[in-house]
Amino acid sequence: QVQLVESGGGVVQAGGSLRLSCAVSGRTFNTYVMGWFRQAPGTEREFVAVISWNGVSTQYTDSVKGRFTISRDNGKNTVYLEMNNLKPEDTAVYYCAADRSYGAVVRGDRNLELWGQGTQVTVSS
Repeated sequence: QVQLVESGGGVVQAGGSLRLSCAVSGRTFNTYVMGWFRQAPGTEREFVAVISWNGVSTQYTDSVKGRFTISRDNGKNTVYLEMNNLKPEDTAVYYCAADRSYGAVVRGDRNLELWGQGTQVTVSS
C-alpha cells in the first residue's frame, strides 16, 4: 500500500525556518511528480510548490517565491520543502501529493493520485 508521510512541522517565530519532509513508500517514487499544498483554517487548499520526477523543473506560488525551496532525493524516496523567512500568513496544514501529471499538481486537481495526512506549521508573530 502506498503511503505519503509528512514530517517536520511545528511552531516557529516569524523570520524563522522549517524543513518539511514527505516520505513515499510502496511504489516507484521517481516516476511521480511531487507537490506541496497548504490549507489554513477557513480557506481552500492552495498549491505551494511542485517538482518534476527528475528534479529539473520546479514551480512555486508567488507568495513563497524566494523563501521556499522544493527538492527531492529519489534515492531516499523523499521530497522536501525548505521554508525560510516564515511569516504568520504561512500558518497552515501542509500536505504533500503525488501524481504522474505536472500540470495536474500545479492546478491542484482534487483527484491527484496520492495525498499525505498533513503536518501543521504555525508561525507566531
